[in-house]
Parts: sequence; structure tokens; C-alpha cells
Amino acid sequence: MKRDHRMSGLTKQEQSVIVLRDADSIVAAVRAALDGAAPEERPGLERALEIVEDASATTYEDQQARWVRQRLDAAGVTGPADSIPAIKALREAAPGLSLKSAVDLAKTTRSAESARRGA
Repeated sequence: MKRDHRMSGLTKQEQSVIVLRDADSIVAAVRAALDGAAPEERPGLERALEIVEDASATTYEDQQARWVRQRLDAAGVTGPADSIPAIKALREAAPGLSLKSAVDLAKTTRSAESARRGA
């Protein structure tokens, strides 16, 4: 039986949102700088280390949610991330983003934002 790949969506290109980070090496670099720092440099490097450690503790979902919210804020969307206007604005902000990916990102964002409000 011959399979029609158009029906399964295999021929459709889809843009994915991938968050890259190298937090571990950044934390290590700031720690190394702190170890060899002059006394007057230490307070700034200690604060920098706190910031980097906090940022490295964020989840992939939180990073995706931040990316989505930044695009929605830029588009002037203030309501729920999974609303129809939000999904439309997200797709306009990221040309090539499929409807399914936009909906998935919107759901992740709504969930992350709800969890933060509940915490």
C-alpha cells in the first residue's frame, strides 16, 4: 500500500523554537573569576553569580514561556497566552511557526504562567 505523505504532514516544513543555553559553563566562568577576584571586584561577581545561577535553574518550559510572552507583549497581547488573538500574534511574530507548534507553545506558556501565579 502506497502512503500519501501529504496527508501525514511529512512534507511540510515546520519551524521549531529551540532554546540554547550554556549555563553550566557560564556559572563555572563566573565562579573562576570570583576565585581570582580582587576584593573590590567580589561584590559584583558574587551578584553576577547569583543571577547566572538563578537563570540556569529555569526550566526549558519556563524559557519557552518567556520567549512566547516577549513576542505577545511586543504585539500588545495582554490576555491569556492560549487565546486565539495570542496564537495569531505568535504566528505573525514567528513566520513559519505551524499552528500546532503555536498552540503547543501557547499551552506551555499558559501553564507556566498559571503555576507562577499559584506559587
